[in-house]
Formats: sequence, structure tokens, C-alpha cells
Amino acid sequence: DVVHEVDLLAHKLGTNRSNLINQILAEYVDMVTPERRINDIFSAIEQLVLPSRELVPFFSPNNFTMSLKSSLEYKYRPTVKYEVELYRNAESSIGELSVIFRTQSAALIQSMTEFFRIWKHVEDRDLAPLLGGQTIDYALYDGKFVRSIAMPQKECTSDDLASVLSDYIQTFDSLMKAYLNGRVSASDIERQYYQLMNTQKILI
Repeated sequence: DVVHEVDLLAHKLGTNRSNLINQILAEYVDMVTPERRINDIFSAIEQLVLPSRELVPFFSPNNFTMSLKSSLEYKYRPTVKYEVELYRNAESSIGELSVIFRTQSAALIQSMTEFFRIWKHVEDRDLAPLLGGQTIDYALYDGKFVRSIAMPQKECTSDDLASVLSDYIQTFDSLMKAYLNGRVSASDIERQYYQLMNTQKILI
């Protein structure tokens, strides 16, 4: 009977029996598992971005990925989806951020590609030297820009990591929209990125 109830609850929570039992035992002995930490980070990100109404977050418990949807200030209001994946066992990086866009407009694709390249150039220049030898991996596919998330250089709480991730995504989103509408230049992006770095306790 106990196993049956555990299986029902695991199915409801979108996980399996062994993972649920692991979580229950970890909570009983007051231990934070990687799954619980990731869930706490995603829950905090959700609360941090909701007030802006620019990003609509989606995530389910016991999942290592969350998504945030944003509408571009462009004709036909195309959407962009940010996917944050955090690794259970972080080694060279703690996860990756994907920016996924779907559009048939060649002009919009070109402008977004220009923005991604500017963003990488700014991070190569301003962020990379401060990461203690860590490297950030970038990739640009058809309709998808991917960036690895660097390992923090010091101990940080789930709330600290949620704060820096939400600030990063919101800054990226607002500057991308401004660039696509011609309100900011490459130098404006670099200046605002530098301001963001100076307000963060940890760098990713």
C-alpha cells in the first residue's frame, strides 16, 4: 500500500519512485539535494521576473529546465523563448541558457544574429577575464543561440543564483528588444552590460 501511494505521488509530481523517496529522506534529515536546489532556484526566478510582465515563466517541479517567454516589439509580435537548464552535477559549468526564436523574417533574423554577436563580443572583452580561467561556450544554430553558464567563483545561495540569472535574462531581453528597434547601439549595449556586472555579487 505504501509503495502504491508513493508511485501515485511520484506520477503526480512528474518524477519516479526512487527520486521521490530520495527527496523525502533528504528533507527528513534536512539535506538539500541538487533537485531541491534547482527547484528552489527556478521558484525564485519565477517570483523575480513576474512583476516586470515582460517575461512569462514556466516550469514544473522536479525538472532541470525552466522556460521564459517574451514577445518582441516587432510586427506580428514574434515570441522568443529563454530556456534555462541547470545541471544536477555541475563540473565546468552549472548549466546553459538557450534563446529560441521562430520567425520567417530575414531582416529580423539578421538583426538578432547581429545582436548575439555583439553580446558575445562584449562578454569576451568584459566578462571572460574575470572568470578565473573558465571559458564560456557559445553556439548559434538556425533559430537558437546557446550560452553556457559559468561556475560561480564563490559560494552562493539559491536566492543569489536566482537573482543573477533573472537579472542577466531580463537585461539580455530588454537590450535585445531595444537593439532590434534601433534604440541602442553596440556601445550602449557594452555600457549597460558593464553596469550590470558592477551590481552583481557573483558572475556567471
